[in-house]
Amino acid sequence: MTTDSSLLNSELELQQQEELYQQLLLQSVGKLQSESPSSKVIRPKPGICVKTVLEGNKEKVFVNICQSNSVPPPPDLSREELVELLQSEDPSGYRVPMSLGEPHSEVDNNSQCCSAYDVVINQEFFQSCQNDPLFQQFVILVSFEGLENKYNLELSRDWKVLKNRKFLGSISEQNIRTKSKPVIQELLSQPVGGATATKAKRPEFTLLVEPPDGDPEYLIAEIRLPGVPSSGSLLLDLGEDRLVLTARPSLFHLDIFHPLQVDQENSVAQFNKSTEILTVTMPIVST
Repeated sequence: MTTDSSLLNSELELQQQEELYQQLLLQSVGKLQSESPSSKVIRPKPGICVKTVLEGNKEKVFVNICQSNSVPPPPDLSREELVELLQSEDPSGYRVPMSLGEPHSEVDNNSQCCSAYDVVINQEFFQSCQNDPLFQQFVILVSFEGLENKYNLELSRDWKVLKNRKFLGSISEQNIRTKSKPVIQELLSQPVGGATATKAKRPEFTLLVEPPDGDPEYLIAEIRLPGVPSSGSLLLDLGEDRLVLTARPSLFHLDIFHPLQVDQENSVAQFNKSTEILTVTMPIVST
């Protein structure tokens, strides 16, 4: 049986290109890691304390919604826009920046053990939401959803805002990032055909760990974005366990949580205009 040497050469070239690509990614990550840290420690102010329970075992849970101007505000939103957002099929397109603290054990007024979680949002946004019950309910809902996604919880929507308590436990410092997005680098420059869409779609994506065996060092997201003309159309935001991507105008929207904690400041994003794939390489902090 004869072998086509051109196929072997092509496979060898592809392998060499892939190895070079991985080396470039590792060099980029190493360069970013050598830069000054892009986070700071804040001590939030108390806001409101919300009492609820876990669905299932009915364990008591308190959510401390705190405030700090170190957390960026969300985009301006009128009451009419909020009503329209809540009635829409996909309200996840509007994001409220928040910092979610680790759970801590506390004792309630009945000397019973309970769990408490701290959520920090922008101070001015928090204050404005207290003037309207609808906005306050919205803030509580998005705080619950953030905690549920991060800690795999299911919180009851039958909650109560405590009148005489703004915080349960003691206020802890939180470490928040000061940089918001990794720079998206473009590969290749030839133009590709565009496409239009009237409603943002959820793109196809794949999550991989590298190396595949042993302790993982990187989490790699490959996101297919057909019709996206360039990286200038993309907005990418990374959290420790969350990836949010928007392709304008209203082409794609992706908002996912992953089970790994990553170093969002030292992550690298590259958009290949030929394959129309965005690759996000994220160093793993812990599994």
